[in-house]
Amino acid sequence: MDSLWLLLSSSPPLWLGVNAVLGLLVGSFLNVVIHRLPVMMERQWQQQAQQILQPDSQRSVDQPPAERYNLMVPRSACPQCSAPITAWQNIPVLSYLLLKGRCASCSTRISPRYPLVEALTAVLCVTVAWHFGATWYCLAALVLTWSLIALTFIDLDHQLLPDSITLTLLWVGLLVSLLPASSGLSLPVSPRDAIIGAAAGYLSLWSVYQGFKVLTGKEGMGYGDFKLFAALGAWLGWQMLLPIILLAALAGAVIGMTLIGLRLRDREQPMPFGPYLAAAGWIALLWGEQLVSAYLRFSGLDA
Repeated sequence: MDSLWLLLSSSPPLWLGVNAVLGLLVGSFLNVVIHRLPVMMERQWQQQAQQILQPDSQRSVDQPPAERYNLMVPRSACPQCSAPITAWQNIPVLSYLLLKGRCASCSTRISPRYPLVEALTAVLCVTVAWHFGATWYCLAALVLTWSLIALTFIDLDHQLLPDSITLTLLWVGLLVSLLPASSGLSLPVSPRDAIIGAAAGYLSLWSVYQGFKVLTGKEGMGYGDFKLFAALGAWLGWQMLLPIILLAALAGAVIGMTLIGLRLRDREQPMPFGPYLAAAGWIALLWGEQLVSAYLRFSGLDA
């Protein structure tokens, strides 16, 4: 293991190449997470509602057990003809190109988002690997990157940020901040900054939510946004919260106004904020300190 790590550390092209392949493979799995996790959550909610509305004594003993559905089962298949997807048809990006974007059995068009997520994950993985080098902290940064990709596309599809991802990120960030610097895996923030970052991240957006609701009677964002912002505060420290929220708000405002101006989105249609938080958090992960330093120099506050 040490010799393999030494080889990767001594060869930047090999290190980047390994991460590119890893990104493609993880991106393929993220497509499954993005599609199935919301369905799993909806089925769980339905089951819980049924248990509340229909007590055990009223349920039919002959009712068949629910079909297993998780990230591994059932096997991936074409949604149109139900033909199983073979191993060679599941090669990231390449299989989409070889199949010309169509199902091998029924020729139904395959959404181009599948190879897009795979390619995007590979590009972001290579960027993280190039930025941090062959270090243990790079592995932690990759896990954060993969989680943010999944959250982004789930929120775009369902306006939902699953607790199973946001809360896991939050606790992992807090726990990893406790590791000693000698481990090579510790975050570049102290446990104190991580705890304050998590609390401040959650309470800041929660306060904005409550104030907006009092003034307008409407809900301006969801609780998932609070939890994601808290997780980013745990990973990056409270010092990065302001740059993250400013970047996210700026990107959201520009993109939102552009879509409204092009009449691609109605003014009253809610827009998920999670993707902008995720993008801003990822930028802060890699270049947060440089952005803060540049802002301080520009504003004259570093004098």
